[in-house]
Amino acid sequence: MRIVIADDEPLARERLRGLLAEQRGVEVVAEAADGQNALHACAEHHPDLVLLDIAMPGIDGLEAARHLAAFEPRPAVVFCTAYDAHALSAFEAEAIDYLVKPVRAERLAAALERVRTFAAGRERATTSAGPGAGQRRSHLCARLRGSLRLIPIEDVHYLQAEEKYVVVHHARGEDLIEESLKSLEDEFGERFVRIHRNCLVARHEIVELRRAADGHVQAVLRHGKQPLEVSRRCVAGLKETLKHL
Repeated sequence: MRIVIADDEPLARERLRGLLAEQRGVEVVAEAADGQNALHACAEHHPDLVLLDIAMPGIDGLEAARHLAAFEPRPAVVFCTAYDAHALSAFEAEAIDYLVKPVRAERLAAALERVRTFAAGRERATTSAGPGAGQRRSHLCARLRGSLRLIPIEDVHYLQAEEKYVVVHHARGEDLIEESLKSLEDEFGERFVRIHRNCLVARHEIVELRRAADGHVQAVLRHGKQPLEVSRRCVAGLKETLKHL
């Protein structure tokens, strides 16, 4: 079993390494001190399991788990945390187990056994509302030839559907993500507004609406290279939205 340890406390990582050294058939392939580096480690090493702390700087463990849910193959997640108050959120993120620090050897062994059962396909942790229901991410995750790029939501100018991908236009360029525009609208509807069936725009990016020579309405963006077409069905709602910006 290939394992990534993610914890911002070096002593906590050292303790887990020591406990895992006593377990059969396991290998620690990488360590990380925060959620972002944990995701990079998982993209590079394709672990079977991530032992994931919750309270970490930047991208915390819960958000990292929601990103890991989209990985293929998807690693199992076991949270290791000093705070038992996060248990419900952990299982909403489809964690296999939840260990409270200081982690005991017998509890870790039991968690590893659950992961083996999960990997064998005899057990699936599921939730009725899906992973991370009701929680918004702070980043989008683009896969790049075996690696990944994390794009802060606040840097995104607009999202445009293109075949089975969504193109993320952001402050540093463009990236493709394998998510649906509808799911992104559901998650980030407070930040983005639909201007077309294939396009969501950050509300603060819209400078004005104007009518082109062909009669179509266009949205002029603060950081856009060119205006974006607004569909007829979106015009009225978009005008109302702009009144409140």
